[in-house]
Order: sequence, then structure tokens, then C-alpha cells
Amino acid sequence: MPAANAASPWYKHLWPWIIIAILACSVTLTLSMVTIAVNNPDNLVNDNYYEAGKGINRSLDRELLAQNLKMRANVHLDGVTGEVDLRLSGDSQPQTLELNLISPTQPEKDRKIVLTRSDSETGRYIGQLGDKVEGRRFVELLGSQDDHVWRMFEEELVSHDKDLLLGDEPLQGAEDLKK
Repeated sequence: MPAANAASPWYKHLWPWIIIAILACSVTLTLSMVTIAVNNPDNLVNDNYYEAGKGINRSLDRELLAQNLKMRANVHLDGVTGEVDLRLSGDSQPQTLELNLISPTQPEKDRKIVLTRSDSETGRYIGQLGDKVEGRRFVELLGSQDDHVWRMFEEELVSHDKDLLLGDEPLQGAEDLKK
């Protein structure tokens, strides 16, 4: 194969084609990334950060109320029947509780279970879960006492036939709110 000399046309040289290939790859990858970004918007960004900050203070007040009421919960998810069995101890025994299993990144995997108090056993609440939930979740338990809502909120690794303990971890972020 003869070597190209300076008098030969540009398209017979190797280096212009390498530069064109690099530029073509850059344009292709950029257009691919723009297409992915447009088709998959980021839903984790909150536009109204001020309201979200006020909501954090409200939730800390609810968590502090649960701590003052000495609330503890043991949650069992039955893998076969989908039954949620919750044992609640503390100074509050509301008629119903709301259990939220919140996925940190995928809102479509969030689950809300309404638990009703058992008439036969004190502190036992029963509900039904429609499908299997496994993996890392934020577990939120909401109840009420004297027209005030209390909340227990912890990050747990959820799996069926494994008990979750709520209220066993210290309250983070509310050190200055303790009375």
C-alpha cells in the first residue's frame, strides 16, 4: 500500500478521518444523552424547598410526640397471606393506624396500608398488603392521640416473614426540640 504524500487529496489521509470519527461519536453520544434526559425526567427535585422545610419541622414534632408517648411497634409482614400484623405499645391506642412503605427512589412502589385495631387483643392491629414488598424502604406509622397526629419513621430493610421494629432508634434531627 503506497504511503500518502502531501500532494494527495485530504480524504486519502488517515488523520482527517480519525478527527471526523471523534466528532461524529461526540455528536451521537450527546444526542443520545439529551434523548434520555428528555424521556426520563428527574422526579426527585422539589421545586418548593421552603414548604418542604416547613414540613420537616412538622414531622419532627409528630415524631417527638410519638417519642413522648413511648410508642413502639413490631411489624410482621406475612409472605403467604399478605397480612400485616402490628403490635403497638405505648400511651396511645387509636382505632386505626396508617402504615406507609415508601420507596426512596421509585414512587410507584410506595404502599399504604390501613390497620384496624383488633377487638380480641390489646395493642394488635391487622391490615392487608396487596403484593409482595421487599428491599430498602422508609417505614412510616401514623396514629393519633387527643386530636394530635404522632409519627414513627425509620429506614428499614423490608422482607416478608421478618419483623420490623419501629421506635427503637433515637430521633434524629430533633435534639433541640426535646423538652
